[in-house]
Amino acid sequence: MPIHFIGLISTRPATELSGGNFFEPANHPIDKAFLRDIARAHDQGDFDRVLIGYSAGSPDGFGIASYAAAHTEKLNFLVAHRPGFVAPTLAARTAATLDHFTQGRIAVHTITGGSDADQQRDGDWTEKDARYQRTDEYLDIVRKTWTSPDPFDYEGQFYRVKQAFSEVKPFQQPHIPLYFGGSSEPAIQVGAKHADVFMLFGEPVAAIRERITEVRAAALPYGRFPEFSVSLRPILGATETQAWARAHDFLERIVALRGGQRLATVQPQAVGAQRLLKFAADGEIHDQRLWTAIAAATGAGGNSTCLVGTPEQVAESLLSYYEVGVKTILIRGFEPLQDAIDYGRDLIPLVRAEVARRDRQSVAVA
Repeated sequence: MPIHFIGLISTRPATELSGGNFFEPANHPIDKAFLRDIARAHDQGDFDRVLIGYSAGSPDGFGIASYAAAHTEKLNFLVAHRPGFVAPTLAARTAATLDHFTQGRIAVHTITGGSDADQQRDGDWTEKDARYQRTDEYLDIVRKTWTSPDPFDYEGQFYRVKQAFSEVKPFQQPHIPLYFGGSSEPAIQVGAKHADVFMLFGEPVAAIRERITEVRAAALPYGRFPEFSVSLRPILGATETQAWARAHDFLERIVALRGGQRLATVQPQAVGAQRLLKFAADGEIHDQRLWTAIAAATGAGGNSTCLVGTPEQVAESLLSYYEVGVKTILIRGFEPLQDAIDYGRDLIPLVRAEVARRDRQSVAVA
Protein backbone atom coordinates (compact mmCIF):
# COMPACT_ATOMS: atom_id res chain seq x y z
CA MET A 1 0.00 0.00 0.00
CA PRO A 2 1.42 3.43 -0.91
CA ILE A 3 2.64 5.80 1.78
CA HIS A 4 1.47 9.41 1.90
CA PHE A 5 3.45 12.45 3.02
CA ILE A 6 2.04 15.61 4.59
CA GLY A 7 4.06 18.78 5.09
CA LEU A 8 3.09 22.03 6.76
CA ILE A 9 2.77 25.50 5.30
CA SER A 10 2.13 28.84 6.91
CA THR A 11 2.11 32.52 6.04
CA ARG A 12 5.43 33.27 7.75
CA PRO A 13 8.74 31.49 8.41
CA ALA A 14 8.40 31.16 12.18
CA THR A 15 9.37 28.10 14.24
CA GLU A 16 10.69 27.41 17.72
CA LEU A 17 14.08 28.71 16.48
CA SER A 18 12.62 32.19 16.16
CA GLY A 19 10.98 32.10 19.56
CA GLY A 20 7.57 31.07 18.32
CA ASN A 21 5.93 28.62 16.00
CA PHE A 22 3.71 28.59 12.95
CA PHE A 23 0.55 29.09 14.95
CA GLU A 24 1.30 31.98 17.27
CA PRO A 25 0.27 35.58 16.54
CA ALA A 26 2.82 37.87 14.91
CA ASN A 27 3.26 41.53 14.01
CA HIS A 28 3.45 40.58 10.32
CA PRO A 29 1.40 37.42 10.04
CA ILE A 30 1.06 37.19 6.25
CA ASP A 31 4.05 36.97 3.93
CA LYS A 32 2.57 36.07 0.55
CA ALA A 33 5.94 35.42 -1.06
CA PHE A 34 6.95 32.99 1.68
CA LEU A 35 3.61 31.18 1.49
CA ARG A 36 3.95 30.86 -2.28
CA ASP A 37 7.53 29.58 -2.02
CA ILE A 38 6.92 27.02 0.71
CA ALA A 39 3.78 25.72 -1.01
CA ARG A 40 5.71 25.30 -4.26
CA ALA A 41 8.58 23.58 -2.43
CA HIS A 42 6.15 20.97 -1.13
CA ASP A 43 4.47 20.66 -4.52
CA GLN A 44 7.80 20.08 -6.26
CA GLY A 45 9.06 17.85 -3.42
CA ASP A 46 6.39 15.20 -4.03
CA PHE A 47 4.43 15.82 -0.84
CA ASP A 48 0.86 14.59 -1.16
CA ARG A 49 -0.66 17.21 1.08
CA VAL A 50 0.19 20.06 3.45
CA LEU A 51 -1.40 20.91 6.77
CA ILE A 52 -2.52 24.48 7.41
CA GLY A 53 -2.63 24.99 11.17
CA TYR A 54 -5.15 26.71 13.39
CA SER A 55 -4.99 28.84 16.48
CA ALA A 56 -7.05 31.68 17.87
CA GLY A 57 -5.79 34.79 16.12
CA SER A 58 -4.04 33.07 13.20
CA PRO A 59 -4.93 33.75 9.53
CA ASP A 60 -7.87 31.83 8.10
CA GLY A 61 -6.91 28.39 6.82
CA PHE A 62 -9.39 28.24 3.97
CA GLY A 63 -8.07 31.55 2.64
CA ILE A 64 -4.50 30.27 2.90
CA ALA A 65 -5.44 27.10 1.03
CA SER A 66 -7.12 29.11 -1.71
CA TYR A 67 -4.04 31.27 -2.26
CA ALA A 68 -1.60 28.35 -2.10
CA ALA A 69 -3.71 26.25 -4.47
CA ALA A 70 -3.53 29.02 -7.05
CA HIS A 71 0.28 28.84 -6.96
CA THR A 72 0.68 25.04 -7.06
CA GLU A 73 -0.22 22.31 -9.51
CA LYS A 74 -1.06 19.08 -7.66
CA LEU A 75 -0.51 19.71 -3.96
CA ASN A 76 -3.46 18.89 -1.69
CA PHE A 77 -4.38 20.90 1.40
CA LEU A 78 -5.37 19.75 4.88
CA VAL A 79 -7.14 22.67 6.53
CA ALA A 80 -7.21 22.54 10.32
CA HIS A 81 -10.66 23.46 11.55
CA ARG A 82 -11.91 23.94 15.10
CA PRO A 83 -15.62 23.19 15.63
CA GLY A 84 -17.77 25.52 17.65
CA PHE A 85 -17.10 28.92 16.12
CA VAL A 86 -19.11 28.80 12.90
CA ALA A 87 -22.24 26.82 12.09
CA PRO A 88 -21.47 23.32 10.79
CA THR A 89 -23.69 23.89 7.77
CA LEU A 90 -21.66 26.98 6.84
CA ALA A 91 -18.35 25.17 7.40
CA ALA A 92 -19.54 22.34 5.16
CA ARG A 93 -20.51 24.74 2.35
CA THR A 94 -17.24 26.67 2.69
CA ALA A 95 -15.15 23.51 2.37
CA ALA A 96 -17.27 22.12 -0.47
CA THR A 97 -16.97 25.37 -2.40
CA LEU A 98 -13.19 25.41 -2.08
CA ASP A 99 -13.11 21.72 -2.98
CA HIS A 100 -14.67 22.62 -6.33
CA PHE A 101 -12.37 25.56 -7.00
CA THR A 102 -9.35 23.34 -6.31
CA GLN A 103 -10.77 20.32 -8.17
CA GLY A 104 -10.72 18.04 -5.15
CA ARG A 105 -7.53 19.14 -3.38
CA ILE A 106 -9.09 19.85 0.05
CA ALA A 107 -9.32 17.82 3.26
CA VAL A 108 -10.38 18.98 6.72
CA HIS A 109 -8.44 18.30 9.93
CA THR A 110 -10.77 18.54 12.93
CA ILE A 111 -9.08 19.71 16.12
CA THR A 112 -11.48 20.05 19.03
CA GLY A 113 -8.99 22.08 21.07
CA GLY A 114 -6.83 21.07 24.01
CA SER A 115 -6.20 24.49 25.55
CA ASP A 116 -8.90 26.34 27.48
CA ALA A 117 -6.96 29.58 27.10
CA ASP A 118 -6.86 29.35 23.31
CA GLN A 119 -10.56 28.44 23.16
CA GLN A 120 -11.41 31.41 25.34
CA ARG A 121 -9.61 33.79 22.98
CA ASP A 122 -12.35 32.96 20.51
CA GLY A 123 -15.03 33.30 23.18
CA ASP A 124 -15.52 29.59 23.88
CA TRP A 125 -15.89 28.65 27.56
CA THR A 126 -17.14 25.12 26.98
CA GLU A 127 -15.32 22.50 29.06
CA LYS A 128 -13.09 20.02 27.25
CA ASP A 129 -15.26 16.89 27.47
CA ALA A 130 -18.28 18.88 26.34
CA ARG A 131 -16.25 20.21 23.42
CA TYR A 132 -15.85 16.65 22.14
CA GLN A 133 -19.60 16.08 22.45
CA ARG A 134 -20.09 19.24 20.42
CA THR A 135 -17.54 18.06 17.83
CA ASP A 136 -19.45 14.79 17.47
CA GLU A 137 -22.66 16.64 16.64
CA TYR A 138 -20.81 19.12 14.45
CA LEU A 139 -19.30 16.40 12.27
CA ASP A 140 -22.64 14.59 12.06
CA ILE A 141 -24.12 17.72 10.52
CA VAL A 142 -21.12 18.47 8.29
CA ARG A 143 -21.24 14.99 6.78
CA LYS A 144 -25.01 15.17 6.29
CA THR A 145 -24.66 18.57 4.62
CA TRP A 146 -22.09 17.13 2.23
CA THR A 147 -23.98 13.95 1.41
CA SER A 148 -27.73 14.37 1.93
CA PRO A 149 -29.67 14.68 -1.37
CA ASP A 150 -32.63 16.14 0.53
CA PRO A 151 -33.15 18.71 3.29
CA PHE A 152 -32.67 17.21 6.75
CA ASP A 153 -33.42 17.99 10.39
CA TYR A 154 -31.01 17.47 13.26
CA GLU A 155 -31.54 18.00 16.96
CA GLY A 156 -28.74 17.55 19.46
CA GLN A 157 -27.50 19.07 22.68
CA PHE A 158 -25.41 21.71 20.90
CA TYR A 159 -26.91 22.02 17.41
CA ARG A 160 -30.40 22.10 16.00
CA VAL A 161 -31.14 22.60 12.32
CA LYS A 162 -34.37 22.31 10.36
CA GLN A 163 -34.50 21.50 6.66
CA ALA A 164 -30.76 22.05 6.28
CA PHE A 165 -29.50 21.61 2.74
CA SER A 166 -26.52 22.60 0.62
CA GLU A 167 -26.76 23.07 -3.11
CA VAL A 168 -23.00 22.64 -3.38
CA LYS A 169 -21.76 19.13 -2.69
CA PRO A 170 -18.05 18.34 -2.51
CA PHE A 171 -16.11 17.76 -5.70
CA GLN A 172 -14.74 14.63 -3.99
CA GLN A 173 -17.33 11.94 -3.53
CA PRO A 174 -18.86 10.80 -1.32
CA HIS A 175 -17.37 13.62 0.75
CA ILE A 176 -14.22 15.58 1.60
CA PRO A 177 -11.73 13.48 3.63
CA LEU A 178 -11.94 14.04 7.38
CA TYR A 179 -8.76 13.92 9.45
CA PHE A 180 -8.95 14.02 13.23
CA GLY A 181 -6.50 14.73 16.03
CA GLY A 182 -6.59 14.13 19.76
CA SER A 183 -5.24 11.74 22.39
CA SER A 184 -7.75 11.80 25.24
CA GLU A 185 -10.39 9.09 25.65
CA PRO A 186 -13.19 11.37 24.34
CA ALA A 187 -10.99 12.23 21.36
CA ILE A 188 -10.47 8.57 20.54
CA GLN A 189 -14.19 7.84 20.72
CA VAL A 190 -15.24 10.78 18.55
CA GLY A 191 -12.35 10.38 16.14
CA ALA A 192 -13.02 6.67 15.74
CA LYS A 193 -16.59 7.49 14.73
CA HIS A 194 -15.75 10.20 12.20
CA ALA A 195 -12.12 10.11 11.04
CA ASP A 196 -10.98 8.86 7.68
CA VAL A 197 -7.43 9.44 8.97
CA PHE A 198 -6.62 9.57 12.70
CA MET A 199 -3.55 11.70 13.38
CA LEU A 200 -1.05 10.92 16.14
CA PHE A 201 1.99 12.71 17.50
CA GLY A 202 5.39 11.08 17.07
CA GLU A 203 5.61 8.60 19.91
CA PRO A 204 7.80 5.47 20.06
CA VAL A 205 6.76 2.78 17.58
CA ALA A 206 5.41 0.43 20.27
CA ALA A 207 3.19 3.20 21.66
CA ILE A 208 1.89 4.03 18.18
CA ARG A 209 1.03 0.37 17.66
CA GLU A 210 -1.00 0.46 20.89
CA ARG A 211 -2.80 3.67 19.86
CA ILE A 212 -3.71 2.16 16.49
CA THR A 213 -5.14 -0.92 18.21
CA GLU A 214 -7.13 1.29 20.58
CA VAL A 215 -8.63 3.47 17.84
CA ARG A 216 -9.43 0.51 15.63
CA ALA A 217 -11.31 -1.16 18.47
CA ALA A 218 -13.30 2.02 19.10
CA ALA A 219 -14.12 2.31 15.38
CA LEU A 220 -15.40 -1.25 14.93
CA PRO A 221 -18.90 -0.64 16.38
CA TYR A 222 -19.39 2.01 13.68
CA GLY A 223 -18.18 -0.34 10.93
CA ARG A 224 -15.30 2.02 10.25
CA PHE A 225 -11.63 1.35 9.46
CA PRO A 226 -9.68 4.63 9.72
CA GLU A 227 -6.16 5.05 8.47
CA PHE A 228 -3.42 6.56 10.63
CA SER A 229 -0.91 9.39 10.41
CA VAL A 230 2.12 10.12 12.62
CA SER A 231 3.68 13.60 12.90
CA LEU A 232 7.47 13.93 13.27
CA ARG A 233 10.29 16.48 12.92
CA PRO A 234 13.19 15.00 10.91
CA ILE A 235 16.61 16.58 11.47
CA LEU A 236 18.88 15.42 8.66
CA GLY A 237 22.63 15.47 8.16
CA ALA A 238 25.05 14.12 5.58
CA THR A 239 26.41 11.94 8.40
CA GLU A 240 24.88 10.86 11.68
CA THR A 241 27.40 13.02 13.55
CA GLN A 242 26.42 16.06 11.52
CA ALA A 243 22.72 15.37 12.08
CA TRP A 244 23.15 15.20 15.85
CA ALA A 245 25.31 18.34 15.83
CA ARG A 246 22.54 20.14 13.99
CA ALA A 247 19.94 18.80 16.43
CA HIS A 248 21.88 19.98 19.48
CA ASP A 249 22.45 23.36 17.85
CA PHE A 250 18.68 23.71 17.42
CA LEU A 251 18.14 22.74 21.05
CA GLU A 252 20.69 25.24 22.36
CA ARG A 253 19.11 28.04 20.33
CA ILE A 254 15.64 27.14 21.58
CA VAL A 255 16.83 26.93 25.20
CA ALA A 256 18.53 30.32 24.87
CA LEU A 257 15.29 31.88 23.62
CA ARG A 258 13.55 30.42 26.67
CA GLY A 259 15.95 31.95 29.15
CA GLY A 260 18.12 28.87 29.55
CA GLN A 261 15.32 26.51 30.59
CA ARG A 262 15.73 22.97 29.27
CA LEU A 263 12.47 21.71 30.71
CA ALA A 264 9.09 23.37 30.28
CA THR A 265 7.66 24.57 33.58
CA VAL A 266 3.95 24.61 32.66
CA GLN A 267 2.04 21.34 32.35
CA PRO A 268 0.02 21.38 29.11
CA GLN A 269 -3.70 20.60 29.13
CA ALA A 270 -3.61 18.59 25.92
CA VAL A 271 -3.28 14.85 26.58
CA GLY A 272 -1.15 14.40 23.45
CA ALA A 273 1.39 16.90 24.79
CA GLN A 274 1.33 15.25 28.22
CA ARG A 275 2.12 11.91 26.59
CA LEU A 276 5.09 13.36 24.72
CA LEU A 277 6.45 14.86 27.95
CA LYS A 278 6.05 11.50 29.67
CA PHE A 279 8.12 9.85 26.94
CA ALA A 280 10.70 12.64 27.28
CA ALA A 281 10.91 12.01 31.03
CA ASP A 282 11.40 8.29 30.36
CA GLY A 283 14.36 8.94 28.08
CA GLU A 284 15.82 11.46 25.66
CA ILE A 285 16.11 8.92 22.83
CA HIS A 286 13.72 6.14 21.89
CA ASP A 287 13.92 3.63 19.02
CA GLN A 288 17.54 4.69 18.28
CA ARG A 289 16.72 8.14 16.88
CA LEU A 290 13.36 9.42 18.18
CA TRP A 291 14.64 12.43 20.11
CA THR A 292 12.48 14.10 22.78
CA ALA A 293 14.70 16.92 24.09
CA ILE A 294 12.99 19.68 22.10
CA ALA A 295 9.56 18.41 23.17
CA ALA A 296 10.73 18.61 26.78
CA ALA A 297 12.09 22.14 26.36
CA THR A 298 9.00 23.51 24.62
CA GLY A 299 6.28 21.78 26.61
CA ALA A 300 5.50 19.56 23.62
CA GLY A 301 3.63 22.35 21.89
CA GLY A 302 2.40 20.64 18.73
CA ASN A 303 4.38 17.87 17.09
CA SER A 304 7.83 18.28 18.61
CA THR A 305 9.53 14.88 18.70
CA CYS A 306 12.36 14.50 16.19
CA LEU A 307 14.03 11.81 14.11
CA VAL A 308 17.74 12.54 13.89
CA GLY A 309 20.12 10.98 11.38
CA THR A 310 21.08 10.68 7.75
CA PRO A 311 18.27 10.48 5.19
CA GLU A 312 18.80 6.72 5.01
CA GLN A 313 18.58 6.33 8.80
CA VAL A 314 15.49 8.53 9.12
CA ALA A 315 13.86 6.71 6.21
CA GLU A 316 14.42 3.45 8.07
CA SER A 317 12.74 4.91 11.16
CA LEU A 318 9.77 6.14 9.14
CA LEU A 319 9.37 2.69 7.65
CA SER A 320 9.14 1.28 11.20
CA TYR A 321 5.93 3.27 11.63
CA TYR A 322 4.68 2.09 8.26
CA GLU A 323 5.20 -1.50 9.37
CA VAL A 324 2.81 -1.11 12.32
CA GLY A 325 0.01 0.37 10.21
CA VAL A 326 0.84 4.04 9.64
CA LYS A 327 0.15 4.95 6.02
CA THR A 328 0.57 8.73 6.31
CA ILE A 329 3.58 10.62 7.70
CA LEU A 330 3.52 14.32 8.55
CA ILE A 331 7.01 15.82 8.52
CA ARG A 332 8.02 19.40 9.14
CA GLY A 333 11.32 20.99 10.00
CA PHE A 334 12.81 23.75 12.09
CA GLU A 335 14.02 25.61 8.99
CA PRO A 336 10.72 25.32 7.14
CA LEU A 337 11.49 26.18 3.53
CA GLN A 338 14.92 24.57 3.28
CA ASP A 339 13.80 21.50 5.19
CA ALA A 340 10.84 21.01 2.86
CA ILE A 341 13.24 21.13 -0.09
CA ASP A 342 15.64 18.70 1.62
CA TYR A 343 12.88 16.25 2.54
CA GLY A 344 11.58 16.24 -1.02
CA ARG A 345 15.04 15.67 -2.47
CA ASP A 346 16.70 13.36 0.08
CA LEU A 347 14.11 11.64 2.27
CA ILE A 348 10.75 11.11 0.59
CA PRO A 349 12.18 9.30 -2.48
CA LEU A 350 13.94 6.76 -0.24
CA VAL A 351 10.78 5.92 1.67
CA ARG A 352 8.57 5.76 -1.41
CA ALA A 353 11.05 3.51 -3.22
CA GLU A 354 11.23 1.04 -0.34
CA VAL A 355 7.44 0.94 0.09
CA ALA A 356 7.04 0.34 -3.64
CA ARG A 357 9.63 -2.44 -3.48
CA ARG A 358 7.75 -4.12 -0.64
CA ASP A 359 4.46 -3.79 -2.50
CA ARG A 360 5.97 -5.46 -5.58
CA GLN A 361 7.42 -8.21 -3.41
CA SER A 362 4.09 -8.92 -1.70
CA VAL A 363 2.32 -9.09 -5.06
CA ALA A 364 4.94 -11.50 -6.35
CA VAL A 365 4.54 -13.73 -3.28
CA ALA A 366 0.75 -13.66 -3.59
